[in-house]
Amino acid sequence: MSSLLPFRDINVHASASHYAFTSPSTPSAATLVVERPSGDLRLNDGPLLGAKRVSSIAGILGIIKLKLDKYIIVITKAQPMGRLKGHMIYKVIATEFLPLRERSLDDPDENVYRTLLKTLLKTGPMFFSYSCDLTNSFQRQAQSDLSQPMWKRADDRFFWNRFIQTDLIDFRTTGSSSSALRQTARQQPGVDAFILPVMFGMMKITNARIKSTPVIFTIITRRSRYRAGTRYFSRGIDDQGHVSNFNETEQVLILNDTNEGLGGFAGGGGMQNGRSGDYNGQEMQIMSYVQTRGSVPVYWAEVNTLHYTPNLQVRSVESAVDAARKHFEEQIRLYGDNYLVNLVNQKGREDRVKKAYEQMVRLLVSLPDEKVQADHFTSEKLHTVEPTKGNHEFDRLHYVYFDFHNETKGLRWHRALLLLDQLKEGLARGGYFRAADMPGDTQGQLEIRDRQTAVVRTNCMDCLDRTNVVQTMLARWTLTRQLVDAGVLKSGETQDDDTVFQDLFRNMWADNADVVSKSYSGTGALKTDFTRTGQRTRAGMAQDLNNSITRYVCNNFADGPRQDGFDLFLGTHLPSSYVGGVRIFTDHRPIFIQSIPYILAASFFMIMMSMLSRRLPNSAVWPLRIFTLLWFAVGVWCLYFIYSHGMLYVNWPKLNTPRWAIDGYQQTMGSISQDKLLGQFVTRHERGVSNARISHLEEGKKRTQ
Repeated sequence: MSSLLPFRDINVHASASHYAFTSPSTPSAATLVVERPSGDLRLNDGPLLGAKRVSSIAGILGIIKLKLDKYIIVITKAQPMGRLKGHMIYKVIATEFLPLRERSLDDPDENVYRTLLKTLLKTGPMFFSYSCDLTNSFQRQAQSDLSQPMWKRADDRFFWNRFIQTDLIDFRTTGSSSSALRQTARQQPGVDAFILPVMFGMMKITNARIKSTPVIFTIITRRSRYRAGTRYFSRGIDDQGHVSNFNETEQVLILNDTNEGLGGFAGGGGMQNGRSGDYNGQEMQIMSYVQTRGSVPVYWAEVNTLHYTPNLQVRSVESAVDAARKHFEEQIRLYGDNYLVNLVNQKGREDRVKKAYEQMVRLLVSLPDEKVQADHFTSEKLHTVEPTKGNHEFDRLHYVYFDFHNETKGLRWHRALLLLDQLKEGLARGGYFRAADMPGDTQGQLEIRDRQTAVVRTNCMDCLDRTNVVQTMLARWTLTRQLVDAGVLKSGETQDDDTVFQDLFRNMWADNADVVSKSYSGTGALKTDFTRTGQRTRAGMAQDLNNSITRYVCNNFADGPRQDGFDLFLGTHLPSSYVGGVRIFTDHRPIFIQSIPYILAASFFMIMMSMLSRRLPNSAVWPLRIFTLLWFAVGVWCLYFIYSHGMLYVNWPKLNTPRWAIDGYQQTMGSISQDKLLGQFVTRHERGVSNARISHLEEGKKRTQ
């Protein structure tokens, strides 16, 4: 009988002809064999001989094919993060690439592919458990079929390594890794224990006390693998209804749990598959509350030009209706009623996104009823769109706009409670998930007491800083309600009355904000001083300035490779095995365009040298001044050229280049080629080398269409 849970100990036996994976703790289990160099998979009864090297790993992350070779990515080091309902949770710390070719081939593109993947795996926070499905919320776990293997129960949105597990899953379901043999092959359930689902996001588990009551307080954020990417290269919605930067955040409170500590997986004995024992005769209770965030579900983009504020593009709302329907059909099916909290500005450039969102909601709900509240701070403090009838599928959408910037400017952060007042009725009606451990159940099944039937979906432009403040506020209100219902707090008390736990709560939510922000924007979140301390500080404002500058640099010069890493790992780009042709990662811009930053650096160096050089006695001053002014003029011109032709100097993704980047690049090159002075330098190269650049961008355009 195959194991429903992944092996928690795997040995890798490497030889010139194959890699063999065995579980020392389960000697009766079949051996998974990956043939070299073909990559064909098979199960073998018993161990294989002839291994040159044997090493222990924490799990198989997946198998990926690059340009010239296939690689098995294994987890070599995992850090215990704590227990959830008796299940040990781990964070991926280190990985290793096992090539199928015995002799690796040196190729520039192949080397860059590996570097992109290794950088993502090193910086991306990934978590897994051998006995607990981290991709699903506790409510979905309680409703899942425990007779299925874990990977089949996993939520496809948050099964982060789903693409690179394709070879193993195909072999499991068809019995063959070769497409030619799949029709005649049979299923291989023995592979189930080698398939390990991994979650990308935030996981923090803390033992705490509230009013002397011991609790386990946890925050889990799951990032969707669909339309994943970086801040300015992934916005809005796609044709399949997936939105950028979609995250599900679950706040978990566990009472009366006896399984604590950071020891290894505790199976058997008093706990079966994570089932907990009694705590002083009291049943173990789990209470969780889920929120979501995601980009505004219309077609829109922000185009980097090296200006601090990118160019905003918003397509017609009507063109995105079908995609938005798919998105909200899934959200309603998974979460119930959706309270759509929109925090973008009602003035300036963001107003176009706000109006597009509101127009989309009007098109989806039946007979929309709109109400606008104003005060002396703003003409549109709150704006709600509610369905009138409520008998249509999309009448479970409730739109709430809150003018966050105007209401909270001048450090009036308490005014964010106006939004909470608007949402309280919906929060109370939507409730939260509550369950208790079932005595005598050997699978750790939960007895459901209450279900969460609605979700608050919050967004700002980035779904980061303003969204973090609001999600923390809603989580605090819900936690107080849970503690009162559980009898830990009396009516009228709040969890903020316990100052020690209040600090813990604030810091965990601020840590969550930083993790989500780093994954999307490259820096920690803004306004986390308010989340951590409850007030804005000068130190926090200085940190926000530093993060804003760092974001500008990352978004323009570092996010291209990061986006390529996401696209490669998640399978939105499939490397071609064709050896000839254009090198994907080679800079094919005209030499003149490439040289401008180097000339700028040289001018800066010359100016510094002229300022620091000691002048000889009785020597004339004016030659040195002319020299300095000359290089100063050169530097100013280079800065002006780079800033005014920023599209040429943004580090764009090379694998799935956005269409608007291609159009902007061609338009900018066209304007330079028409210049009487500069055109002669560019046009000469345009006929040759830079045509390769255009052909590469056009190929990227085809892949995104």
